[in-house]
Amino acid sequence: MRKPRIGIVCTVRKTFDYVTAYQLYQERTAKVMEDTSIDWVNYPEMVIEQDDANRASDFFIDHHVDALIIVSATFHLGHLALIMNQKVRVPLLLWGYDELPYNGGKIRLNAVCGVNLNASNLYKGGNDNFVVHVGNDLDQDWVKAIKMMVALKTTKIGLVGHHADGFYNVGVDELHIYREMGVLINHYELSQFFGGEASEEEVARERENVLKLFDTKKLSEAQIDKVAKLVVVASKFMKQEQVDVIAIRCWPEFAKTYGVSPCAMMSILQSRNMLFACEGDIEAALSMVAVKAAGEETPFMADLSQVNYQENYALLWHDGVAPCNLWDGVCNRSLETYFAGGKGVTADFVLHSGDMSILRIDTARGKTRLFYEEGVAVPMNKLLSGTYAKVIFDHHISKVIDTVVYTGVAHHVIMGYVKYKKAMLDLARIMNWEVIDVDKDYFTH
Repeated sequence: MRKPRIGIVCTVRKTFDYVTAYQLYQERTAKVMEDTSIDWVNYPEMVIEQDDANRASDFFIDHHVDALIIVSATFHLGHLALIMNQKVRVPLLLWGYDELPYNGGKIRLNAVCGVNLNASNLYKGGNDNFVVHVGNDLDQDWVKAIKMMVALKTTKIGLVGHHADGFYNVGVDELHIYREMGVLINHYELSQFFGGEASEEEVARERENVLKLFDTKKLSEAQIDKVAKLVVVASKFMKQEQVDVIAIRCWPEFAKTYGVSPCAMMSILQSRNMLFACEGDIEAALSMVAVKAAGEETPFMADLSQVNYQENYALLWHDGVAPCNLWDGVCNRSLETYFAGGKGVTADFVLHSGDMSILRIDTARGKTRLFYEEGVAVPMNKLLSGTYAKVIFDHHISKVIDTVVYTGVAHHVIMGYVKYKKAMLDLARIMNWEVIDVDKDYFTH
């Protein structure tokens, strides 16, 4: 996945204080471009007339921008944004500066009116993927949404096997995914994934790491070796195939054919910023890509489990796959064998506390939707196997569950210790996706 490439251009009208406005634009743009996580493409001249807008459009086309910031530094002609929208065809941020103090009773910028003009023209012209921002600092939520969009569109995803037996609700229409995001799903067999070569030295090195990370007293020596080898071959597989994220059919065949399940391996490699989704869930894998782009380096795929309506909490739980760096530092971080008839080898620990959110990109009835909720993970004792966090959401857990079940959201969500609701809403607008709103009463609709 590459950096987003964002263009930025200044539009003005000479009947306003365009000289001061352009000076402000240069100062603020220099500050914006200090963010090296973006490849910035700054058009070097003011855009005033229609010919200027055509030249600027060609400039941005030549630089292959992913998105464009049209700055209304003052009021301006209505043609300018329409020309750039028609030719460049990327998501737009319409940015207007705050008004300057009046000078002799005259409006100096009238920038917000320029934004209004652009928004009205674009909307009536059929464009819904623009976002409006007024203020002297760039809208960082929109930038984050563009990062999420580009991460999704440029990711290489691998499906190892198929979705888990009976999990029809995580199956996808691959060409719908392609239409929505431009993502092609690369298919691999389970044997391709775990059948790679690993030297004795590589396995020994990873075995030592496994023993440092986890209490392994419940495992046999052979199981520890199999976990270590799988860490080696899985890491090599991702590098050789150049995949950014893998959705893997982790049961029931994996443990039977390889000897242990992939859970412990996934916990270790995810702590090294590799992305794995369980049970062949493609949209969970894509959700992980989006959450990582939103700022969580090691997202966690979880079930909404152990729901307690009376005490208003749920466990975000899964069979021992959470990145091991998310450990709370208090409980015993161990590997267990309760799953798959003793061949499970799952990570077992409680996740650390803190502000958090969950996201799922989810398709149903031909529509791609975004489900998002925020909350806080709170401390708890290690009471059961697997990896999990006790979470109190911003809405009552009964409301969260009702929203999920009555909109058909699949039973996997992606947890991150980041909050990005505005960026999520911007992403939905940019991608023309529906937002599943927890405040809405879906039961009666």
